[in-house]
Amino acid sequence: MQKNIIIALMLSVGIQCLYAQQKVLTPTIASDWWVIGGNPDLGDYTSDDQQPVDFGIWQAADGTWQLWSCIRKTKCPGEHTQRLLHGWEGKSLTDTDWTPKGVQWLARTDLGEVEGGMQAPYVIKEDNFYYLFYGDWRRICLAKSLDGKNFERVIDGDGEPDLFTEHAFEPYPNNTARDPMVIKQGNTYYCYYTSHTSTDVQDGAAYCRTSLNMKDWSSSVMVSHTAPYRGNSPKYSDECPHVVYMPESGLYYFFVTQLYGMDPQTTVYASPNPMYFGIDSDQYKVCTLPVAAPEIIHHEGEYYIASCKPELDGIMMAKLEWK
Repeated sequence: MQKNIIIALMLSVGIQCLYAQQKVLTPTIASDWWVIGGNPDLGDYTSDDQQPVDFGIWQAADGTWQLWSCIRKTKCPGEHTQRLLHGWEGKSLTDTDWTPKGVQWLARTDLGEVEGGMQAPYVIKEDNFYYLFYGDWRRICLAKSLDGKNFERVIDGDGEPDLFTEHAFEPYPNNTARDPMVIKQGNTYYCYYTSHTSTDVQDGAAYCRTSLNMKDWSSSVMVSHTAPYRGNSPKYSDECPHVVYMPESGLYYFFVTQLYGMDPQTTVYASPNPMYFGIDSDQYKVCTLPVAAPEIIHHEGEYYIASCKPELDGIMMAKLEWK
């Protein structure tokens, strides 16, 4: 027992020394917030209870900025959930009140997507193509575009746009893989996403899979299992993972949300390993931020952070600094 304690202490000291050498920075909200998207008019699908939640932001080929958000609790068709994707367009990241572009996507049940199940879009650009990763309530799926505005689903060998799922429990109808976010390091794509543990659908966790071609994906690895915040269900403790790589330090910063609404929390970890940010451990914890489902945008040398509004009636943005 004593030997194990000594080994644990040595490991802890070693990690602290490593962090000291790598100059761990703390992401800090550095301005007032400005609203870029409000609660939109969805026409026949508009509901008094609707909420813009998980979202993606990217710059299209014509230089405009695109914002797509999952709108939940709408009146669109759906047995388990009523979600769709709505878009806005802005000329600059610092503009307020981007122009609403209407409903962008509804589920395609003819392609195996769950009716009303559109979730959490995320876009990357490579070789003049824009790749849209999204959830369909059960699976992580893929679409692509030439202009960054008009996307077509990428259909695989089974005639559907899915890439993978996690813990495909049947007839359990709830979302088993959601909130995808993708980075590329070298020739490898890392897709981070939210699911639950293999033994408890009420216990959330964040996972990662890797690929060399965005088509064939590795087995999943649990990268984070965060404690609940203020009595919220552990099912929602690792929502909307987002990763930022800082080459100056060789560290991967991992943002993961525990609570939406008026008292939001996102925990930030920093690790030299993109496949591990701590399982039931604060070993790599840097700070917490009062935001929900954040996305970090790096543009022209400046960092920005976008978040769901606390009222869950829109998306807001602020400057971000690393201190």
